[in-house]
Amino acid sequence: MGMILLLASFASCTQPEGKAAVDKGQLTLDLMRLDKQFSDSCKKNGKSDAFMKYLDSAGILLRPDYYPIEGYSTTDYLIEQQLDDIDFSFFPTQAEVSSSGDMGFTYGVYQIKPHAYDTILYGTYTNVWRKQADGNWKLLLNAENSGVGD
Repeated sequence: MGMILLLASFASCTQPEGKAAVDKGQLTLDLMRLDKQFSDSCKKNGKSDAFMKYLDSAGILLRPDYYPIEGYSTTDYLIEQQLDDIDFSFFPTQAEVSSSGDMGFTYGVYQIKPHAYDTILYGTYTNVWRKQADGNWKLLLNAENSGVGD
């Protein structure tokens, strides 16, 4: 429920006074493109390296059977997971950007192909992005939910 409220709040954000209007359509396309680049980086460089590159220093990972993994603990978690023996990719299906243009989210479906097995596992994900002072986006929150209905 909390995630739904967080995501719904993006649509109701108001433009701060004195700021120029943002092109939400273009920012939404940019965020979808960024999410796809993130996925490509996971395939090319491994999930751990890609997450370390894209994740904000205050980033949070939400994983089944774990408390929220926050800040610098995320690096330890990613290293411990030995995520480089899998092919991990994801496919964004939707994005939304706040009216102020400095926050956004993407969501979609991911797939995991372990190198040692002839199977593909699927799940869903949500990424919450925050625009940095330099104009680049960083991953603020990543939540993954294993399994997709039959």
